[in-house]
Amino acid sequence: METNLRGKHLITFDDWSKQAIETVLDWSNELKKLHAMGEYPEYLKHKTLFMLFFEQSTRTRNSMEAGMTQLGGHAHDLTPGKMQLSHGETPRDTAKVLSRMGECIAIRNCFHNIGNRYLNDIATHSDVPVISMQDDVYHPLQAIADLMTIQEYYGKNLKGLKVAVTWAYATSHAKPLSVPQSQILLFPRFGMDVAVANPKEFPLQKNIIDKAKTNAEQNGGHISFVDEMDDAVKNADIVIPKNWGGFGYFDNYVDNEETQKAMQNNLEKHKDWIYDSRRLAIAKKDSKIMHALPADRNKEVTDEVLDSKHSIIYDEAENRLHTSKALLSLLISGRGWK
Repeated sequence: METNLRGKHLITFDDWSKQAIETVLDWSNELKKLHAMGEYPEYLKHKTLFMLFFEQSTRTRNSMEAGMTQLGGHAHDLTPGKMQLSHGETPRDTAKVLSRMGECIAIRNCFHNIGNRYLNDIATHSDVPVISMQDDVYHPLQAIADLMTIQEYYGKNLKGLKVAVTWAYATSHAKPLSVPQSQILLFPRFGMDVAVANPKEFPLQKNIIDKAKTNAEQNGGHISFVDEMDDAVKNADIVIPKNWGGFGYFDNYVDNEETQKAMQNNLEKHKDWIYDSRRLAIAKKDSKIMHALPADRNKEVTDEVLDSKHSIIYDEAENRLHTSKALLSLLISGRGWK
């Protein structure tokens, strides 16, 4: 088991060994037990986390900030408007300055073709660990909490567990590709059978798909791609219905009026991509539904299904706290593993 994670960056778990991921999961479970007993060891007393958000956040912001508080440290909630980024400060200068003042930098930047590059620029120049709180390619914090939740319900041996990761209709905004992409990269490494469903106009990135196939081949998992939600959901143990934008449909996506109109037109073709009681009935009888939240209720998934006994969305959300605490304590101080 890899336990020396101090100072390690987390942009994607695809850069981490399986042993390192298992260390995070084991420590997350220990911290969850301590939390249940009201015990909060101050592994990060007097330590500072700088959180820079380019977009809104509920679960990520609060799990990271609450996690730092419970570990005895403090999190600064930053936005570009609170810093000199709006005046052109470079990633190098931001990284160097914050590295001198605190022990970790965490960033959410989901702007397409911008976010992941920005995270990597910061990581290149940072002298402290950098954590992606979501970018346009990856969302490692969501993926690790999802995996923890799945193990809680199905155990550590997940060989053959069928998980349907399916596109769904939504109108709130063009959601990033990062959640499903992180899931299809991580889940097959733990032996799961992942079925991805999406209309042709809403593909995931080809390089991510290719890497997910390799991960499955090397770790005893399986991954398949279909263009009908029913085909993915049939006999699934877990269903994850979630919208993502059609960024991957364009060879060179440019955020302009023309591409936005094209994505909107494509979106309206697929209003029937909703996880409802009919589709719930073709999954396994005791299937579970997961969602990163916020859900476009009655568009991605019906209230009837999302609020049913099959739903484990709030367990999934709570585990964002415990996995965040595990990562923060291990990356910042290296402490926490006994």
